[in-house]
Amino acid sequence: MITSALPVARAARVSREEHDRRAALDESATAWALAARGGDPAAVEQFVRALHRDVLRYVAHLCADPQAVDDLAQDTFLRALGSLHRFEGRSSARSWLLSIARRAVIDGYRCAAARPRPADVTDWEPAVERAQPCGLPGFDDGIALLDLLQALPDERREAFVLTQLLGLPYAEAAALIGCPVGTVRSRVARARETLVEWVTAIDLAA
Repeated sequence: MITSALPVARAARVSREEHDRRAALDESATAWALAARGGDPAAVEQFVRALHRDVLRYVAHLCADPQAVDDLAQDTFLRALGSLHRFEGRSSARSWLLSIARRAVIDGYRCAAARPRPADVTDWEPAVERAQPCGLPGFDDGIALLDLLQALPDERREAFVLTQLLGLPYAEAAALIGCPVGTVRSRVARARETLVEWVTAIDLAA
């Protein structure tokens, strides 16, 4: 059961500490990407390890088929490693990688549309479990929040995930999605309002 402890407010606001942590991660990941571009195999491993979880989480929210998440994440890194020679560090490696993940998901949809689907998959939990660390305080509430996120309109969910869960700056999220910064802020605000309304209604019904 979802309780009032569901950390919607905390999930909706990236703390300063989390912001600083992600900024440091972005700086390190970008440095590893640049070193990997130069042929450093250790840097390639560090680059993949640092951003693998973010790619999984983002793809899991974009993809309608949880069973395809791992394949799409792998495809994302294969594309990225094949394009590292074009990465110049003008944006963070994380933003660059997530843009590749977005294209991989879109291409996946196009391929799926060209062939019959074997079945409709409704069980999203395997993808969520791979995209979120287990055994941490609030894990169950986090799963509940992800469940609610799946019910948001696609555009609002993507903006919320990029900025509030993955901590991407609004400007970078806007560039990735391909819309004005104000549109991203509006989508996030509407997503936040909807989540709060849903949680309040669930608490009143409990």
